Amino acid sequence: MLMPLWTDMAFFILMLGGLYLGWRSSKREHLRRPWKRVFKDTVGVVSLTVLLVFILIGLLDSIRFQQVTNTQSSQQDVISLLDVVLTPMRTQVEKTYSAPFSHTAYAKEMGVDKEGVAKRIYPRLKYGAAHLNNPVTDKFADILKKLMAGTGFSLLVWLGLMFILWGFNKRSFKFVQSKGTKSFLFTLLGVLMIVGAIASLSPFYHVLGTDKVGEDVLYQAIKSIRTGLVIGSLTTIVMLPIAISLGLMAGFFRGWVDDIIQYLYTTLSSIPGVLLIAAAILMAQVYMANNPELFTTVEDRADMRLLLLCIILGITSWTGLCRLLRAETLKIREMDYVLAARALGVGPIKILKRHVLPNVMHLVMITIALDFSGLVLAEAVLSYINIGVDPSTYSWGNMINTSRLEMAREPIVWWSLLAAFSFMFVLVLAANLFADSVRDAFDPRSNT
Repeated sequence: MLMPLWTDMAFFILMLGGLYLGWRSSKREHLRRPWKRVFKDTVGVVSLTVLLVFILIGLLDSIRFQQVTNTQSSQQDVISLLDVVLTPMRTQVEKTYSAPFSHTAYAKEMGVDKEGVAKRIYPRLKYGAAHLNNPVTDKFADILKKLMAGTGFSLLVWLGLMFILWGFNKRSFKFVQSKGTKSFLFTLLGVLMIVGAIASLSPFYHVLGTDKVGEDVLYQAIKSIRTGLVIGSLTTIVMLPIAISLGLMAGFFRGWVDDIIQYLYTTLSSIPGVLLIAAAILMAQVYMANNPELFTTVEDRADMRLLLLCIILGITSWTGLCRLLRAETLKIREMDYVLAARALGVGPIKILKRHVLPNVMHLVMITIALDFSGLVLAEAVLSYINIGVDPSTYSWGNMINTSRLEMAREPIVWWSLLAAFSFMFVLVLAANLFADSVRDAFDPRSNT
């Protein structure tokens, strides 16, 4: 039985809305033309492919259902499809820290060596390289063998896809010859090879090591993708209606309407955003603590805190886009076609809808793409100072927060911080590069 959370439903609705907008854009020439430019740009196609992979992982992690974990007591846990795919990493929990690809724990413990002498040794891991009798000599060859098998299988899958495209319809193979399609297919090949390598290695090794409680760090980093996507996407949906409506109204009506809206966003911009977010999160925590009957499980509490964080970030981050739309609307309202519409008696709402809004949508799309990466980074910063998502939620910010103490150890536990940084870097870099392609395609000044 499906057990969706509020953020799961919101994320799916957002994805369906994005598909609908893409379908509507394909029906209009003035929107289809710049998107063709994006799909012909190599950097844009590569970054979009990477973003789609992240979105697919987020969607798999948003499909939750109950699973019976103990048949005798009928105990049930709520897991996602992504948990099923990552079952080896999810279930193979060690005792404590272990380095990437290690076969022993990271710290010495009292034990008995091969000669039966009690002394401090590095104990063998329960799952990492447990299939090897002599991991010291056999581990490197085994890793190389599994790596070649995984990447080789991915290459065969990719070649099979190319053969299907060529054999099913030779015209479709001509489509493959286009620049954008080549970029997509070769990026897909790289993604498949990475997935194949992880799939072949993860059942036998902890690719990125384990944390303090022995949980696989790669599993944590992959599970954190959904949190980053939810923060970036849902916050944008909260922000857009406020920014677009107030920005267009301030620029078009001017007068006292403009004065009130300017006062609102100037006052809000003068207050440090961290203080507003911290106050709202603390009030939400007090409310949840005083009403435990509304939040029966840990997942419900964590999901509600994530949803509230998205709402708070959206309410506090609309001012920049509102200023930009106000300035652009002030210029558009003096254009000849707007003046002609007003002279013919067309109502202000219809003018805003038909003439002003379509001419500022390129700014909205560019801002969305640029702000997404900033919101992902904001989650990491807020979680680092303990006012972000719930500590039980998988997120890169929580991984970085827990890595503070790990970096003070001797020897240093570095792989948790590296994993969170790497995944966040790839997502933010792909979003920024895609934003550059969208800006170049939709900005009228770049098309002249």
